[in-house]
Amino acid sequence: MIIRARAPLRISFGGGGTDISPYCDERGGVVLSATINRYALASLVPGGDRFSVRSIDYDQSIEYGIHDSFVFDGQLDLAKGVLEHFRRTHGLKDGFEVALHNDAPPGSGLGSSSAITVALIGAIAEHLRLSLDKYQIADLAYRIERQDVGIKGGKQDQYAATFGGFNFIEFHPELTVVNPLRLPAQTVWELEYSLVFAFVGGQHFSGHIIEKQQENYQKGQYDAVRAMDEIKAIAYEMKRALLRGHLQEFGALLDAAWQCKKRMAEGISNPHIDEVYQEAKKAGAIGGKVTGAGGGGFMFFYCDPYRRFAVQEALKKTGAQVVNLSFVEEGISAWTLNGRALEPKALVAK
Repeated sequence: MIIRARAPLRISFGGGGTDISPYCDERGGVVLSATINRYALASLVPGGDRFSVRSIDYDQSIEYGIHDSFVFDGQLDLAKGVLEHFRRTHGLKDGFEVALHNDAPPGSGLGSSSAITVALIGAIAEHLRLSLDKYQIADLAYRIERQDVGIKGGKQDQYAATFGGFNFIEFHPELTVVNPLRLPAQTVWELEYSLVFAFVGGQHFSGHIIEKQQENYQKGQYDAVRAMDEIKAIAYEMKRALLRGHLQEFGALLDAAWQCKKRMAEGISNPHIDEVYQEAKKAGAIGGKVTGAGGGGFMFFYCDPYRRFAVQEALKKTGAQVVNLSFVEEGISAWTLNGRALEPKALVAK
C-alpha cells in the first residue's frame, strides 16, 4: 500500500510580510494569495521498524529507528519535525518509508517548504486515519516549521497550501481567518492570460530578509513600518479590484505594492531584480513583484494580453526563464494506492 498526499504551491499578490511576527501580532496582517499548478508531494509506505525519508529533489535521505532521537542538523529538518510531532502525540509504533518531491526549484519563493510540510502531515494523517480540519492542518504545519524547527518566516504559506484557491487571509494575534474569494471563472481566465511568470534565479535567502524586516519593525524604523502599513492597505484594495474584475487597477496596485515592499528591508530587491522589473515595464508590464520574501526566485508581471509576448521576450533577454503557470482550487489532498485500485479521497471536509 502507498499513501500519497499533495499540497499546491502559491503566489502572493499583496500583503506579504505583514503575516510575520511581531507585526501581525501587534497590528494584524493580511495576505492575498492564490495556489498554482505546482505541487509538493509526499509518498508513504507503511511497515518496518524505522523511519526512512528521502528527498528526490535534493538527493538527501535520513533514517532513524522509531525510538531514536532526531538530530536537527539542517538535513530534512522539516520532515524530522513532522515525525517528531506525530511520534510524541500519537505514539507511532511502526515505521514507514517516505519519499518527498517538489515541483519548484530551491529558493523559488513559492512557499515550497511549507507545502512539503503540509503534504507530509497529510500523508501521515491519512495513514493514521486522523480527521483533521484545514485550520488544524495549517496551524500544525506553522507550529512545526516556525516554532519546533525554528525556520524564519510568516504564516501565509501553510494556510495557502492547505486551503487552496484564491484567499484573503487575515492574521490576528490569536486567530487566523481564511476568506475564500469566489471569483467568476472569466476573471480567473483573464488574470491567467494577463500574467507572465519568470524564474529570475539569484540567491533567495528569505530567512535573512525576514530577520532584517523583523529588526526594522522592532526598532521602529519609520519608513519600513510605514511600508508595511501601506502594503496592508493596498492588499485590501487588491481584493476589491479582483472581486470586481477590475484587472487593470489590480495590475497598477501590484506596482504600488512592489514599490512599498522594497522599503521594508534591505535585500528584497537587488540590481538584477531591478533590471528585470524595469525591462518588463518598458515592454508593457503594468506591475509585478517577487513571489516570496525577495532576493530572487520567481517574479510575475501583469500586462495587457496584447503585450504578453513583448514582456516575455524582454524577460528572456535579462536571462530570466519564462514559465507557464495556472491557478488551482484544490488544497491539501491525499489518496491511497493499493494493489488493485486507486481510491482518491479528500483528506478533510470542505
